[in-house]
Amino acid sequence: MVLKELSDAHSLWGHFENICKIPRASGKEEKIIHFLIEFAKDLKLEYAQDEVGNLLIKKPASRGKENLPAVVLQSHVDMVCEKNRNTRHNFDTDPISPVVDGNWIKAKCTTLGADDGIGVAAQMAILETKEMVHGPIECLFTIDEESGMTGAKGLQSGFLNGEILLNLDSEDEGELYIGCAGGMDTVATFKYTPEETPEGTKAFKLYVEGLKGGHSGDEINNGLGNSVKIMNRFLYSAEKDFDVRLSSFNGGNLRNAIPREAQAVFVVKKEKTESLEHFAKDFFNTVSEELSGKDPELNIRIEKTALPDHVLQKEFQHRLIASVYACPHGAFGMSHEIPGLVETSTNLASVKFTKDNQIEVVTSQRSSRESAKEDIVQMVASVFDLAGAEVEHSGGYPGWVPNKDSKILEIASKAYNDLFDVQPKVKAIHAGLECGLFLEKYPELDMISFGPTIRGAHSPDEKLDIESTYKFWDLLIEILKRIS
Repeated sequence: MVLKELSDAHSLWGHFENICKIPRASGKEEKIIHFLIEFAKDLKLEYAQDEVGNLLIKKPASRGKENLPAVVLQSHVDMVCEKNRNTRHNFDTDPISPVVDGNWIKAKCTTLGADDGIGVAAQMAILETKEMVHGPIECLFTIDEESGMTGAKGLQSGFLNGEILLNLDSEDEGELYIGCAGGMDTVATFKYTPEETPEGTKAFKLYVEGLKGGHSGDEINNGLGNSVKIMNRFLYSAEKDFDVRLSSFNGGNLRNAIPREAQAVFVVKKEKTESLEHFAKDFFNTVSEELSGKDPELNIRIEKTALPDHVLQKEFQHRLIASVYACPHGAFGMSHEIPGLVETSTNLASVKFTKDNQIEVVTSQRSSRESAKEDIVQMVASVFDLAGAEVEHSGGYPGWVPNKDSKILEIASKAYNDLFDVQPKVKAIHAGLECGLFLEKYPELDMISFGPTIRGAHSPDEKLDIESTYKFWDLLIEILKRIS
């Protein structure tokens, strides 16, 4: 067992390591759900699965505590599947390999899945423990949070009986969250007719690599590099100054991750090759200097490659490159109510050449204000409308409006202060949580969200802080003890 020393100290770590062994990409949660059902059977606990695939496991109250308010513990079972470009890993079959690095747990060149595997592990440890006096507990395991929140969207009224919900999907220990942003995806699809590669040209392949990437909610205002934006910036200038002709452009992966890598193939007339290479060197130095404080491992390079058979038509190429350049990315507005909170943002997540001569540009917008969300969605859509793309919206979910009079917030704040002799920070988060969707079906739920410290979520740099995980666990136990 890789985490053996930790597992000997606490069952939470053994559960987490077992979860890491099970492939659980968004939309492919069958194995982890089956694993959790077998876990419930072994403990002789009642369980139920709804029509969309969410799982609910119930733990009866301790004797004499049957009339206490029922508490729902909730985590999502899926994970973001990101890896470094040269890493051989099949997320459909291969286990995640956690390693201990000082006070952190990491994975080997892939996402770790602590988001939200550590929440799932905590639920399992709660279901298993016999050392705690508590009221009725319901553990809700939702599916597909990362790619569309279809589990939370499909949750039906009447499936839960709890009056209080503890969402275990936050990533900063010492902070209690009482609100989150809503979001929506905007996808632009371009259709094109390729033409033969001009004669007298040479081909190059352009790489943008080494960026940190990260969570498009939590880290959208951190000034991290966007591989798609960097790639497109080069192509925009190279098109104008050297008449390059683009053959392919692929960058980014998931809608909720800031893109880390991108590649493009283009051709240029032979007599302009030397000038282009000088321009490329200057461009690389400029962008590397700009991002030296945020993304010091950035690597941009071009290399000669085989001449492609086809390139994009000139006029279409310009519309594509210009629209991607014009598409906003990053924090767009800050909250006036909560200092330091990003209110509105947009993530230019990926550009992909797909089958049937189509190019798909995926973006994702978030805001804690519904009107601002609609505004940024329309702004992004208008850019691609002008460029002649077909624009569709999907994945919409509501925000979670803060309730500062929450009883469970009062309980959790007092418990944290008593445990650690410091007041927790009460905040809203720019990332999307499932809580807003739960409130649509269960408007009387009293909710907070908390978790251990996770850094680099949605990227291969994801890491889980060990010490903060113990504090997360202690707080969870103390909150459950105090609910009456």
